[in-house]
Amino acid sequence: MNTTTTKNVCGDKWYLNLDKPEEALKFLGFIAIFVIRTLLHHLMKPLGQPYLTTDFSIGLILGNLPKFREAFSGPYSVTLNNIIEFGMICHMFVMGLEMNPSVLLRPPTKDAFIAYTSMITTFVLAFVTTPFLHYTKTGPYVFSLALSLMASSTGSPILTRVIANLKIRKSDLGKLASAAGVHTDMISTLFYCFGFIFFPTDKPLARPLQRFFRALLMFCLFLAQVTFTSIVSPIFLNWVNNENPEGKPLKGSHLVMSLAFVVLICSFPLWPAESVYNPILSAFTAGLFLPNQGRMSKWIINKINYLLSTVFYPIFFFWVGFIIHMRNFDIGDKMAWAKFFSLLGTVIVGKVTGTVLCGLLLGYHVPETASLGLLLTAKGHFHVYLAALAIRTNRVKNTTGAMIIFVIVLTVIYSPFVVMDIIKRARKRVPVHIMALQWLDPTTELRILIGLHGPHNIGSTLNLMEICHGGREPGSIFYATDMVELTDEIAATLKKGGGGGQSNDSVTVTDRSVAEMRESITAAVNGYGELRNGQGVTVRRMLALSTFMTMAQDVCGLADELMVSIIILPFHKRLNPDGTLDSGNTGFRHVNRKILKNAPCSVGILVDRSFGQTEEAWRPGASMAIAIIFIGGRDDREALAFAAQVARHPVVKLKVIRFLEDKSSQNAQKRSSILNRASVVEQEEEMKLDDECFAEFYERYIAGGGRVSYMEKHLTNSSETFTALKSLDGEYGLVIVGRGGGRASSGLTTGLNDWQQCPELGPIGDVLSGSDFSHNTSMLIIQQQRTRGQLDGLHDDFNIL
Repeated sequence: MNTTTTKNVCGDKWYLNLDKPEEALKFLGFIAIFVIRTLLHHLMKPLGQPYLTTDFSIGLILGNLPKFREAFSGPYSVTLNNIIEFGMICHMFVMGLEMNPSVLLRPPTKDAFIAYTSMITTFVLAFVTTPFLHYTKTGPYVFSLALSLMASSTGSPILTRVIANLKIRKSDLGKLASAAGVHTDMISTLFYCFGFIFFPTDKPLARPLQRFFRALLMFCLFLAQVTFTSIVSPIFLNWVNNENPEGKPLKGSHLVMSLAFVVLICSFPLWPAESVYNPILSAFTAGLFLPNQGRMSKWIINKINYLLSTVFYPIFFFWVGFIIHMRNFDIGDKMAWAKFFSLLGTVIVGKVTGTVLCGLLLGYHVPETASLGLLLTAKGHFHVYLAALAIRTNRVKNTTGAMIIFVIVLTVIYSPFVVMDIIKRARKRVPVHIMALQWLDPTTELRILIGLHGPHNIGSTLNLMEICHGGREPGSIFYATDMVELTDEIAATLKKGGGGGQSNDSVTVTDRSVAEMRESITAAVNGYGELRNGQGVTVRRMLALSTFMTMAQDVCGLADELMVSIIILPFHKRLNPDGTLDSGNTGFRHVNRKILKNAPCSVGILVDRSFGQTEEAWRPGASMAIAIIFIGGRDDREALAFAAQVARHPVVKLKVIRFLEDKSSQNAQKRSSILNRASVVEQEEEMKLDDECFAEFYERYIAGGGRVSYMEKHLTNSSETFTALKSLDGEYGLVIVGRGGGRASSGLTTGLNDWQQCPELGPIGDVLSGSDFSHNTSMLIIQQQRTRGQLDGLHDDFNIL
């Protein structure tokens, strides 16, 4: 069936005939672009490459196929150019909208200093070298200015995407690179706006006076746009946001009014007939001075970014490939290759030199600042558009323009490899020694840091010190550390000098309540130290006096400095007189969570229900029933190593309870069938480590017929795990469990964390600390030191500078 339609408009005929091969080829071409880009990006994902690399590769190939070039030649090329210009208007508008121009009015920060220094060094180097290479014959100095500005700029959206994809966005170098990239991009694009005012590319005027008045007109329009947008748009958008609160659908009339307002501020510098102001740069200026906070702004950003990434960018690079006519590319042009390597070298040397010089002044390491400079060389879509536009307007030869585009794309290609090298070097800087009980050398002292929130932790601290020592040779050192929140009232009472055993002996706390608390704790722990004097026990007093925001960092730093094997922290909830736990202190909960994440050693959290109120373990005739639950994983192996320490004490009656998953059950078979090969291998490795660790413990403490007893429970699912835990209710004064990291038999705990109240305790610890269980049983939840640099990588907020 022929689907030809004909329409007369002013005597001209417009045809759409889907039966024609060239029409079908257009649709086929765009479908091929979207399909191939998805497949190719999936293949290049392990290399960390962004979509720009994939889109450029596809566009360069398809844009130079003869059939596609014929299909998009003639009037269709004009339509394609119009589509690209409209898409770039949207791209630049949303790029400006995501920036914050107020940073230009603030005192320069570290990222601003790096941005300015790298821009200046690159611009000067490029402006000195480019005129000698004769990139263009029309307006060589103006073109050199534009090319030097492009060399000194950064494609912040691309750089931010690369950093986010490789998960260093929260690291110190990632934050610095992102901020410096945005700063550089904003400054360079604003310079492009001013440059276009004074050096327009269209309608050249012969008379200097005419050029002056046209430049003055465009400058006035620029100022009017900035002023109007800065003053009126916050008022208008605040009204729209107030009328459309979160959680309710956007009103259609307000949406239309907002879009009309955006079109108004983007286009009014173009209204005067004498104005030749660039609509793309006008859109950037409008977006830059629009408020980027609020529901409407976020809606606009999300919608435009979605359309750009899914529809426009593939078409854009097809157009770039169409502009770069490879048949006209002279691969033997030595001068073109000289321009390529010169521009690439200028960009790299300029950026690296600027960031290294600034980094030395700021006290940063040279390798990291050099990597930062390489990251700031990354360019973006706007720079590709400028280079392609220079080819289309015949300002540069096809070969020269193509070389400029190749340089731009190359800066994007190597950026992910720079990030990977940063991660590799960060891993190497992590201390190689592992501070954990499982790997503790038997010939070295046992070092434990025990945190205290107040006098109510004295009993549990003394019992912990006693059972952990157990006559161990060559001895034990306990650091009893008071964790005190630094408030404004306490800060006002601090005095310099005479720390009295504090972790930071440069200050003394004279606040009465804190001083009395510390005196009572000091008297108790020093009394225990004197009691065990000469028996290998050393007790030292420490103080972590910080706000809740920085206390975790101070405790981790103290543990690293003292080289302790484990930090034992009180649970953030205290015991009520009726045996239940109160709602807890959210500040100390935040501290516990951060220590679990960043500690340089193993961490234990003690949920004290009766452990601090039981008879002192060193009294004659004392007895203490302790159980350890072993399921598997690195945390459970660390818990087993802790149990081995307490098993030596004569008053401790330790029972080891091992939960084993019944592999013959249907649930276990179903889970194993859906695991991929990598997961199976990882589980097998973990189970092998579990068996080796437990076999060694069994042979040493259980098989010999000592005070340690053993029990196995074969379970099939988490429901049976809960029942087994319930059966232990009230039998033991202390239950030791692992937090659950690296656990292979996850089927025994799957589902237990669906209703977790305290995820920091892990699934088993959270169940045991619940109100359904005995008020006389305390829990010690242990997490082994997280070995940074494993498969799961560094912490997101690692530091390398």
